[in-house]
Amino acid sequence: MADQKKATMVVDKEFIISEIDKRIYGSFIEHLGRAVYGGIYEQDHATADEQGFRQDVLDLVRELQVPIVRYPGGNFVSGYNWEDGVGPVDQRPRRLDLAWRTVEPNWIGTNEFADWCRKAGTEINMAVNLGTRGPEEARQLLEYCNHPGGSYFSDLRISHGYKTPHNIKTWCLGNEMDGPWQMGSKTAAEYGRIAAETGRMMKMYDSSLELVACGSSNRGMPTFAEWEATVLDLSYEHVDFISLHTYYGNKENDPGNYLARSLDMDAFIESVVAIADYIKAKHRSKKTINLSFDEWNVWYHSHESDKKLEPWTIAPPQLEDHYNFEDALLVGCLLISLLKHADRVKIACLAQLVNVIAPIMTETGGGAWKQTIFYPYMHASVYGRGVSLKPVIRSSKYDSKDFTDVPHLESAVTYNEEEGTLTIFAVNRDLSDALELDCDLRQFEGYGVVEHIVLEHDDLKAANTLQEERVKPHTGGSAKLDGGRLSARLGKASWNVIRLAKQA
Repeated sequence: MADQKKATMVVDKEFIISEIDKRIYGSFIEHLGRAVYGGIYEQDHATADEQGFRQDVLDLVRELQVPIVRYPGGNFVSGYNWEDGVGPVDQRPRRLDLAWRTVEPNWIGTNEFADWCRKAGTEINMAVNLGTRGPEEARQLLEYCNHPGGSYFSDLRISHGYKTPHNIKTWCLGNEMDGPWQMGSKTAAEYGRIAAETGRMMKMYDSSLELVACGSSNRGMPTFAEWEATVLDLSYEHVDFISLHTYYGNKENDPGNYLARSLDMDAFIESVVAIADYIKAKHRSKKTINLSFDEWNVWYHSHESDKKLEPWTIAPPQLEDHYNFEDALLVGCLLISLLKHADRVKIACLAQLVNVIAPIMTETGGGAWKQTIFYPYMHASVYGRGVSLKPVIRSSKYDSKDFTDVPHLESAVTYNEEEGTLTIFAVNRDLSDALELDCDLRQFEGYGVVEHIVLEHDDLKAANTLQEERVKPHTGGSAKLDGGRLSARLGKASWNVIRLAKQA
């Protein structure tokens, strides 16, 4: 019998990376495809409430415990007039959305989305249009959303039936403004100036707002790094975050290389941190710019089907990726990457939440179901609170087409001292062999294993549907704690959540 592959880990409660900002588990709803219409909102659905919001979808969102949701875009926001989405619904205009070549009916707008967020138990991360509009319109939207009353736009909100302000504290200053596909795209210097002025004006109203400047649309953009440096150089004292966006796919059907993609996310994060800190040094500033990874996910399954859709319809089935098991493993690795960088990544948004490259899918007039990626996202959001610890890991490694020294064991550890909980998130990237994990937990005296959750499947391409949930977690993991040492078998190609708690 061949020797078992082994991995070791040492967890020290003093090796703290950072407190975890709960917004790292955020998500995203854009007026795109069936995310809004047919997703969170379907007026005639059997589960719809008095506002037309699907209760089955709300139940799944609450299960995820999503702390913040970016809205209303995305590429959509660069052509969006927020005024179109407020006031009597029957008086709202239909507009052509050039970003996604659809018709936007404006049945849902700022106020309705704020209502949905309250029902979902989440907050809004509001994006303003800095493509076809500018600082003045952003200031007006802020006044409409947040001012109690006694001014034109706050009184307009009150006249629309919303006496209590929405009090939105997190704002995105545009979206992917470096992209040639973006309406009103700009050079770094052009965008840096408009972001600075927009931020300055918004903070003249409320200095406690947290503002996100647009970073590069992805790490592969030709202006990457130069864009971040220029934008932050011009806007440093008026913004709080710089954004990152990335999506991954497995078109080449190379699962080993695909599961190594989280190393690219690591490098992306570390590069942007270095750029931000360079500008901090250049400005001799005491302020640190943190990161908002406000679009990340797997996105490639729907590329071909989207090319066949007819333009200029309402809520076509765009970007409806049907995720498989290997996608869930990569999402788990990406969540671990975010936790490993919790000292600088304070906001992150899985893009998106419902139907559009999403963990939740719906059938129009029918049911809703959990995609494979729902589970690692839910586990991290629910159990990954407190502080992120830096474990010392030894694991076998492999090389792939694009990466070298890829560890078979990818892991993050979270610790909540107040609640007396410790959680180990672990992905075994090895596609053929299990890993025998030996973890030193001697600092956590009095702790015991609560459960060992495992997501695994023999078929990497297995996917879930409304009719059949082929990929779902079980609690039959083997984790045991004895004398301060945790042992666990991590099955081949598996996502593992080992939950421990201080015993009474």
